[in-house]
Amino acid sequence: MTVKEAIPACAEGVYDTREEDTPEVRAKGTGGARDPGAHASPGTAAATVAAGRAAQELGLRRNEFELAVHLGLIAVTEMPGGGRPRVREREIARLREEPGYPDGLVERVRTVGTAEGAALLGIVPARFTRLARAGCFSPVTFYLNRYRAVVWLYLADELASFAVREPALLAGRMPQEMRTRLEAGGDRRSRNWRAQRIERLLKRTEDPWARAAVEASALDSAHLAEVVEDPYERAYLVRVRPEPVFGRPTSVAAREAMGELMLADDPDEILWRRINLTLSVEQARDERQAPRPGDDPGGWAPSAPRLAPPVFPKAVAKSVPEPARDPAPEPALELARKAAPDPIPKPTPNPPPAPAAAAFTAPVPVAVLAPTHAPQPTASPPLSLAMDTPSGVRAPSRKRLLTRLGWRRRKDG
Repeated sequence: MTVKEAIPACAEGVYDTREEDTPEVRAKGTGGARDPGAHASPGTAAATVAAGRAAQELGLRRNEFELAVHLGLIAVTEMPGGGRPRVREREIARLREEPGYPDGLVERVRTVGTAEGAALLGIVPARFTRLARAGCFSPVTFYLNRYRAVVWLYLADELASFAVREPALLAGRMPQEMRTRLEAGGDRRSRNWRAQRIERLLKRTEDPWARAAVEASALDSAHLAEVVEDPYERAYLVRVRPEPVFGRPTSVAAREAMGELMLADDPDEILWRRINLTLSVEQARDERQAPRPGDDPGGWAPSAPRLAPPVFPKAVAKSVPEPARDPAPEPALELARKAAPDPIPKPTPNPPPAPAAAAFTAPVPVAVLAPTHAPQPTASPPLSLAMDTPSGVRAPSRKRLLTRLGWRRRKDG
């Protein structure tokens, strides 16, 4: 539906661009993303379907289905054990019974960029960008182009509501205050995106610490440490922080971009988030204290118990059995122990000095004692013309050598 079609329909009261967020609407599943206490039991697992199949049955693309869950148009059920959320069959039946299905559901999750949004409002893209920077309408999601620049997407339903609510801003001169803010370089697109994201996450939980964690997600570590000084409380806020139903983007560049966009950058926004975080933490402390190591078995992993060393009996601890002792020699050993002299030598009188010759004689074995007379040089045995071998066979080589020496002596003589 275009703006020209939406304005007459709204004047007649037959076109409502946004359903009022009431407890009755949230009970139907259109006001909140999911019931935080709704968990599928094993008995009701057959009554739920996977997210992909639910998107096919509802005629939505995967990104449209995830956006519908994020906006609270489709209620999902948490599976025990941290599995991916599923959709109950009665929720799909409820959405099919709504008037205008399926075009009405598709139109409520349709997103447009700058060019298509400007065509929808009937203005030029430059004016559309100035209105978005001024905060007249908020982006609902974004993506990164090939240059890794953030491209904001807007709900066509919200743009139609803006055209019905503020038709004077679509033409003519902008107010002076808005022009001054834009000339100063103001851009409220990321701030409005953070505000809506935080608001939708707060609707998903009633736990005070989880709500404080949502407020803390908009502050960097320095501001968070100034507001929450206890490191255990800061760690607990990070642990219980709720995330979108389908998690963060899968690509690294998209996660980095989301991490930068989630942090408040304006001084007034930072002050506002610090005030909200202070109030939320005080309310959470009044209900219960943040767990510390050893206090919360569900959050802090207890250390593994140390096992005591096993105690074995002596008979089992011996790997090799000792040889059996003969009881007979016991008395003999006892008598020998008693008859043995005391190992500690008793002091005895000094013996008389030994002769000088014997003073330096070292005790040596008897078998190697030197003879008392000086050894006489023995004359070498006379050379013989032939020598016998131990076997009685003469050595011919030695005989010929001595024979040659003998002949030479005869020639010399």
